[in-house]
Amino acid sequence: MEDTLTNLSTWGYLALAFFSFGGSLVVVAAAGVLSFMGEMSLGVSLAIAIVFNYMGDMFLFYLGKYHKADIKPYFEKHKRKIALSTLILRKYGVLAIFIQKFLYGIKTLIPLSMAISRYDFRKFGLYNVFASIFFVSVIMLSSFYAGESIKALFESFKEYPWVPFAVLFSVIAIIWYGMGHLTKRK
Repeated sequence: MEDTLTNLSTWGYLALAFFSFGGSLVVVAAAGVLSFMGEMSLGVSLAIAIVFNYMGDMFLFYLGKYHKADIKPYFEKHKRKIALSTLILRKYGVLAIFIQKFLYGIKTLIPLSMAISRYDFRKFGLYNVFASIFFVSVIMLSSFYAGESIKALFESFKEYPWVPFAVLFSVIAIIWYGMGHLTKRK
């Protein structure tokens, strides 16, 4: 356990930057818990996660705006998700930038859809700053303040090591079923 914490405090900021670029909710929450435990600095973690989350969405927007032909082949199998992200964009407008940060499966597609629909680059950048601050702050500060409960939960897993796998499998199954049900044509 001590080796793991040492590795996390050594490589934690680099991992946080890398996974925040991709929009990872789990790593941002883990950084909040590690900040609670004193292994990482909360301020530095917040700053790194906000900057790299912002950069990740701006990169996706840039790809959608200026390299449409290059990325189109990768999204041929995801036409339904693109249609869903376009509907979210039309229905919620600017709020879609904030909403997409919390939704796996379409968090990559909203910036691409906005770019393809000729949304203004500067406007997206401005709204994305606030969305990144909101997303990272909500997730990291929630996990920071719930750190004691989360730590106690992981300690209880030592007694029943099969429980995390059962819970993880159940959550994945529920999400899989829910997303399949929500994206089906009605």
